[in-house]
Amino acid sequence: QVQLVESGGGSVQAGGSLKLSCVTSRSPANSRCMAWFRQAPGKEREGVAVLSVDSASSYYAASVRGRFTISKDNIKNTLYLQMNSLKPEDTGSYYCAEGKAWMCGLSTSEYNYWGQGTQVAVSP
Repeated sequence: QVQLVESGGGSVQAGGSLKLSCVTSRSPANSRCMAWFRQAPGKEREGVAVLSVDSASSYYAASVRGRFTISKDNIKNTLYLQMNSLKPEDTGSYYCAEGKAWMCGLSTSEYNYWGQGTQVAVSP
């Protein structure tokens, strides 16, 4: 069983930045793809960004491309999401997830393990 623990959420004004962290109990962390998802109130969970095992490949949802950056520190077993130029529509619960393969897409069905989430609120 893999445990994922997110942190770093908070409340910011539009245009601000936050950096989310996700510590994984899997060691080494570089054995599965990892991703960030988010879920706004009343909406389905959607994929935000995914990173391949070797961190050489990444993919972003169109809504965050150019503003968010996903990265990983294998020594610290930690996945990050740097979020810049935040918008009110970025508000929601953010979850990290571990996938089933070397590189994954942004579908929830491709992921085995999920964290409990961290809240992000962006005000106008």
